Amino acid sequence: MLEDIFKMLHLKKTLDKSIAVNSYIYNRTLLLNMMREFTGQRDMVRPAKTRFATAFITLNCFRNHKKNLKKMFTSEAWNKSKFPGEAGGGGAQTANTIFSPNFWTNIDIAVKVGEPLLTVLRLVDSEKKPPMGYIYEAMDRAKERIASSFNNKKDKYKQNFEIIDKRWNCQLHQDLHAAGHYLNPGLYYNNPNVEDDSEVIKGLMACIHKLSLSEEEELKIHTELPTYRGAQGLFGIPMAKKMRPMLSPAEWWMQYGSSAPTLKKFAIKVLSLTCSSSGCERNWSVFEQLHSKKRNRLEWQKLNDLVYIKYNRALRRRYDMRDTIDPIILDDSTVQDPNDWLEGEEDAFVFEGDNLTWGVVAEAMGVDEEPYATRRTSRRKEGVESSSRSRGQQLIDEDEEENDVGAYKEVVEEEVDDEPELDDL
Repeated sequence: MLEDIFKMLHLKKTLDKSIAVNSYIYNRTLLLNMMREFTGQRDMVRPAKTRFATAFITLNCFRNHKKNLKKMFTSEAWNKSKFPGEAGGGGAQTANTIFSPNFWTNIDIAVKVGEPLLTVLRLVDSEKKPPMGYIYEAMDRAKERIASSFNNKKDKYKQNFEIIDKRWNCQLHQDLHAAGHYLNPGLYYNNPNVEDDSEVIKGLMACIHKLSLSEEEELKIHTELPTYRGAQGLFGIPMAKKMRPMLSPAEWWMQYGSSAPTLKKFAIKVLSLTCSSSGCERNWSVFEQLHSKKRNRLEWQKLNDLVYIKYNRALRRRYDMRDTIDPIILDDSTVQDPNDWLEGEEDAFVFEGDNLTWGVVAEAMGVDEEPYATRRTSRRKEGVESSSRSRGQQLIDEDEEENDVGAYKEVVEEEVDDEPELDDL
C-alpha cells in the first residue's frame, strides 16, 4: 500500500525533493552543523528510495522541523555563508524547496495517509499479543481516520482508498480476519450490527468449515454459537463482561469460554494466529549475517545454534525494552487528531510582534514561479555543464551511489568466488 501510494506523482516529487534537501545538507559539514543548531541537535531521517515506511517517517520529520528549517534558511548565518551563492544554484534551489507552500502541503497529505497505515503496521508487528482479533477493525478505523483528516471530502481521498482496497481485497484480507473480529468479545458485544455484516459472517463460516476436524465438531461449534451470541453461561457473568476490554481475546476465551468448550477451542486456535511474517524475516536476516561468504563452511548444527542464540537475545531485548504495542487499545480517543497536522503555518509570523508571515516570504522569493533564464545565466549554465562533462563528473543521488557501490561489491565478490579454492588445487 505504501509503495503504491508513493507512486502518485505529487507525492513522488515531494519525496524526491526531500531526498535532495537531505543530501544537500548532509554532504556539507558546515551546513549540517548549522541545521543541528536550529533543530536542537536532532538529525533528519534519511530515506532509501525503496523503504516507503521510512519515507513516511522522514516526511513526518520534515513536518516536525518545519519552523526550524525555515528559520535556518532566513537566518543571518545562512545569508553570510557561501551556500546561497554556490555555483550551480544548489543552495538557492534548496531554500526555494523549504519555502514552497506546495512542498509542505504534499508532506501533510503524505503523513495524513501514511500515519494510520503505519499504526496498523506496528499493530501486526506486535510480538507480545497476537493481533488477529483486531486487524479487521484496525483497517476500518485507519480508513475512517484518513477520511476524517480530509474532512470527509471523498474526492480528496478517493484515489488513496482505491489503492488501499486493491491491496486489502486481493492480498491481505482473509476469512481468518473476519472470524477473529467476530470472536473478539471486546469488539463483538459493542457492535450489535456485526450479525448483519455478511462479509464477517461469511468469513466465520468458512473458517469453521475449514478448521473443523470432523463434521461432528463443526455441528457442535454451530450449536454453541448462540451461547456466545446471547452472552449466556459464563459469557454473561459480571466479571466476564468487565474483562472483555482488559484481556486479550485468546486469554478471555481461556478463562470464560467453558460454557462452549468446542467453540472455545476453535476461538483460541483462530485468535492465537499471527498476522505478519516479519518474525520469519528477522530470523532470515540473522542467518544472512552469520552464514556469509566468508563463513560458508559452518556445520548446520552449529549454524542453527548460533542463530538460535543471536535471534532469541534480540527477541528478549525487544520484548523487554520496546514500548508495548497493545492491540486492545483501538480507541480513536488515544490517537492524535490528524487535523492537528494541518495548522496553517503559512499565516504564522516570522518574528513575534511583526506582521511578516511565512506566506509573504515565499511569495516574495517566488518559490512557486516557473524558473526563467537570462542570457547571462544560460551562458553560465552552459559553461558549468561543459566543464563538468570535460572532467567526467556527474551529480548523482546519494541513494543511487550507495546502490552502485553495493552492486560493485557484489560483482567483486562473485569474481573472487569464481576463483579456484586451494583445496580444489
